[in-house]
Amino acid sequence: MDRDFLLIRRMKRGDEAAMENFVRLYYPLILRYCQYHIGDSGYAEDLTQDTFERFFRALSGYEHRGKAANFLYIIAGNLCKDFYRRNKELAITEWNSLSGKNEIERVNDKLDMEAALHRLPEELKEVIILHYFQGLKLREIAEILNISLPLVKYRIKKAKEQLITYL
Repeated sequence: MDRDFLLIRRMKRGDEAAMENFVRLYYPLILRYCQYHIGDSGYAEDLTQDTFERFFRALSGYEHRGKAANFLYIIAGNLCKDFYRRNKELAITEWNSLSGKNEIERVNDKLDMEAALHRLPEELKEVIILHYFQGLKLREIAEILNISLPLVKYRIKKAKEQLITYL
């Protein structure tokens, strides 16, 4: 049996230690995912907490089919989309440091990348974030987004082309 299955079984029985382990395991992944989408650490933390809150509310009806992270990404993605609908203009905030450059160049690179990423259509931005920033495999992305593997590959190719023109 896999780790997720055992944790979920324990959580369904009300084991709070299992819930804490689950959050500790997946919180950094979901937070990073929300930060790439939103760009603001405070809002990203709120959305991450909302993601886990919704997961736990749905836990009794949840049927484990592989990776719990996929379900968390779906919840977080929907919350990020809702956030965008409510907040059309977002302030650009700092990204992780890029090595080998002075501070001004790093900030400029971050701003350029964030602006280019936010110019992508939502379906292209989603595959780029999941693949390059979250490190998910193409097959996992197809599962999360409920699309075919060839469509994931196509979207990554199109997103790269658009990012190159934007940068």
